Amino acid sequence: MCQPFEPERIVSTYAVGDIQGCFDTLMALLTQVHFKPETDTLWCAGDLINRGPKNVETLQYLMALPNLKVALGNHDLHFLALAKGIKTPTPSDTIGDLLTHPDREQFVAWLQKQPLLICDDVNQRLMVHAGLPDIWSLDQVKHLAHEIEQQLRGASVDAFLNNMYGDTPAIWSDTLTTPDRLRLATNFFTRLRFYKSTGELELTHKTETAPEGFTPWFNTRHASLADYTLIFGHWAALGGVRQERLIGLDTGAVWGRHLTALRLEDGVYFTQPAASE
Repeated sequence: MCQPFEPERIVSTYAVGDIQGCFDTLMALLTQVHFKPETDTLWCAGDLINRGPKNVETLQYLMALPNLKVALGNHDLHFLALAKGIKTPTPSDTIGDLLTHPDREQFVAWLQKQPLLICDDVNQRLMVHAGLPDIWSLDQVKHLAHEIEQQLRGASVDAFLNNMYGDTPAIWSDTLTTPDRLRLATNFFTRLRFYKSTGELELTHKTETAPEGFTPWFNTRHASLADYTLIFGHWAALGGVRQERLIGLDTGAVWGRHLTALRLEDGVYFTQPAASE
């Protein structure tokens, strides 16, 4: 007897912008795209938590996904510093639910294992939370991300997190000593918005208006990344970026706007209005 024909479902990869603890909005977005956790893959552009209300639910869901890739953001790293007692919460932090949860150390251990960078060389796609300076080649990007990841996973993690805070140095040099090199590299990966092609970043401006002498970091890139699609989050003021080989996915869900996902296989975008959480 002939078996009924069932069309094979296409396996999809969805890249999503800054979640920041907006769990209900994330669930609505994944429902909208008919996300199948057992087969589909989710790429997250960092800032999984903080500023939003449901950080525990967000991490618990993501940690259980079998096909997940994360590029850590500044809020994720900040939580690690808070959980380890290196920093104290600021008035704008909303991660008390994580800090007081019985599974806090599991959240910490899981985040420490996540990368700074998602790189798909086959399809020439790269995801980072904030940005990349044009003086870094692809090989150097990978090397520096790996160096920071090793710090997060190693015995010196507390020293790294304590050293991580600060806006100086602001100009990259290959001769920087280890503490300064790691701080500046982390700032590029997780905090960069405006940039000069001398390897200098500017960290005080967060709107779409560039300070004098600076431009958005993505206006220039290293030649080795010319054919890569760069995917990033972090910059909600832009309202998203859709250019050739450039995708900005932070559309301000935590500020009451939208959470955005991009299906990488066909370039289709999906937006979900922020839920009342």
